Amino acid sequence: MKNFIKILVLFCVFTHASFAQEVKLGKVSKEELKEKIYAKDSTADAAILYRNIKVSFVYVESKGFIIEREVHERIKIYNKSGFKHGTIVESLYQSNGTRESLTGLKAYTFNLVGDEIEKIKLKKSDIFKEETSKYYKKEKFTMPNLKEGSVIEYNYTVSSPFYSSFNEIILQYDIPIVQQEIKVEIPEYFSFKNMTKGYLAYDINRSSKAGSITFTNKNRSSSGYVTKTDFSSSKIDYKINVSKVQMKDVPALKEEVYVNSMNNYRAAVKYELQYVKFPNSSIENYSTTWESVVKKIYENDEFGKQLDIKKYYKENLSKVLAGKTSETEKLEAVFTHVQARMNWNNIYGYSTDEGVKKAYDLKTGNVADINLMLVSMLRAAGLNAKPVLVSTRSNGVPLFPTRYGFNYVVAVVNTNGKNIFLDATSKYNKPNMLPIRALNWAGRIVNEGGLSSSVSLLPDHKSTESVMMMASISNEGNLEGKIRRNCRDYVAYKFRINNSELAEDSYLEKLEEAYNGIEISEYSIDNKKIPNKPVVENFSFNLEDAAEILGDKMYVSPLLWFTQKENPFKTEKRDYPIDYGYPWEDKHMITIKIPEGYQVEFIPQSINVSVGDGLGNFKYSLSKTPIGLQISSSLSLNKAIISPQDYQGLKDFYTAVIEKQTEKVVLSKI
Repeated sequence: MKNFIKILVLFCVFTHASFAQEVKLGKVSKEELKEKIYAKDSTADAAILYRNIKVSFVYVESKGFIIEREVHERIKIYNKSGFKHGTIVESLYQSNGTRESLTGLKAYTFNLVGDEIEKIKLKKSDIFKEETSKYYKKEKFTMPNLKEGSVIEYNYTVSSPFYSSFNEIILQYDIPIVQQEIKVEIPEYFSFKNMTKGYLAYDINRSSKAGSITFTNKNRSSSGYVTKTDFSSSKIDYKINVSKVQMKDVPALKEEVYVNSMNNYRAAVKYELQYVKFPNSSIENYSTTWESVVKKIYENDEFGKQLDIKKYYKENLSKVLAGKTSETEKLEAVFTHVQARMNWNNIYGYSTDEGVKKAYDLKTGNVADINLMLVSMLRAAGLNAKPVLVSTRSNGVPLFPTRYGFNYVVAVVNTNGKNIFLDATSKYNKPNMLPIRALNWAGRIVNEGGLSSSVSLLPDHKSTESVMMMASISNEGNLEGKIRRNCRDYVAYKFRINNSELAEDSYLEKLEEAYNGIEISEYSIDNKKIPNKPVVENFSFNLEDAAEILGDKMYVSPLLWFTQKENPFKTEKRDYPIDYGYPWEDKHMITIKIPEGYQVEFIPQSINVSVGDGLGNFKYSLSKTPIGLQISSSLSLNKAIISPQDYQGLKDFYTAVIEKQTEKVVLSKI
């Protein structure tokens, strides 16, 4: 037992020492430069060898407390795919003339040249600043002279006067982290609630230490004609609460299919201010509810006030509504007008940049400029319209009440007891079809005065792709025929987003490649850019060697190139929901004429298989006809989001689909 205790003590001492080792900026070893792969994950194209983040509150006499975040990272680049980790980006917030700043940047690239270490310093010309909106700017730098095997290292400090909510601290990257230490030091005057996310286990070690503030006092006194200035100092001692996270061998967050945003599942810790209590002062509460968050947003002049500005569109609106009597007609007319007139500048936000009037005149604006204008016009048309605060898929799902959880706003109209969602920033969507970027579980409807309620944003109807094909196989195994393809709702939306601006030749080249190298002729398309109608394609095609001929037998894949050959779900387990964005259905109706002199020897059995309690279904039937084969296939997923508890069932479902779709029809010579 004594020996066990000794071993345990030695282990703890060694573990502490391994974290206590100071990694000095600029002291890279030859061993680090010679390393070819990361031993614990040979697929990694880069790894963070060392990471140290320190967040602390610093008292500045003229400003009060500010937050400083010191960053020190050392990254190993294994191959060219890892070069992307050589560009570092910081997003800096600014409001009402107050802004965050990045200072003290030191950065180096290290390469092994022969047996010598080459050290290249980052130049000012490699540092870039970009205004992304009136609230944010990006400061980024690209490391020089990157090569396979390089080690890069940088350190800098971000200073922020906004202590009510500082950025969440990421604990997991898309590449492995060998060693990291995160330290947060908060004066006793600030009470923060910390929340964690992700599926990695880690401990937060808590302690405290002493801190102090020294004030300089200046006193002037007069005696006759002489003025005297005396300086004195006073000191206030206080306690600093320290939180520390130490982690080794942190695995990379691996991208998985059908996830709304991997950032939702990335290990991180978030600090949210509850209250501030300075000596001899009353408590200033920051603890928030959704009601207080939304009320504060609503009372912002760049949100609530914009809804009441109407004069600028009054004349045009009367023309738009001329002859429109029903709520549906008015809704569609107003939406079409704003969608056609306004051009989105690709800037997100729930607050206007230009203001609705100026944006309307310029015919361009950010999300809030366009969609708050839309809400105002819909109300002026007599409709029950309200703004809806949204967090986009890339921004993640707000886990607790915070203004920073939202970055988007859309409109909703309640008509005949049903909510119709609207977003006029996209040229290719229609009423009750938000852009995919905004389909992120739930939003908050903002009522008059700033009251709010949660509302689901998930589509409840299936978007479909239907294919009808009539084809014939020659004695040489070649296939020719005609196809009619019909895409509705989100399938049509994605088609328009990806292909509307492509020249027809470029699109057909892409389609031929996707369809197993067929040759397309007599192509036509209807409603290519009309959002409220299905996209309909018609074309003729031919494909050589579509069937495999062995002796006197011919083997044909009934669904041809529409067969799903690979299961998208490969991992043993899944911690995240499966997010398709919207329910969908793929339908195929195929008639194949077989060559003269052949008969159908074998056709796969029909199947009707479901997954979960109505989550999805696969129907597949084949039958002989006087001239050949009739194939009918329908694959549908009936919910936009499927819980991880149903992952294994869904994985098995796809396995059954693939096994059936890849079975071949056998034709034999008569």
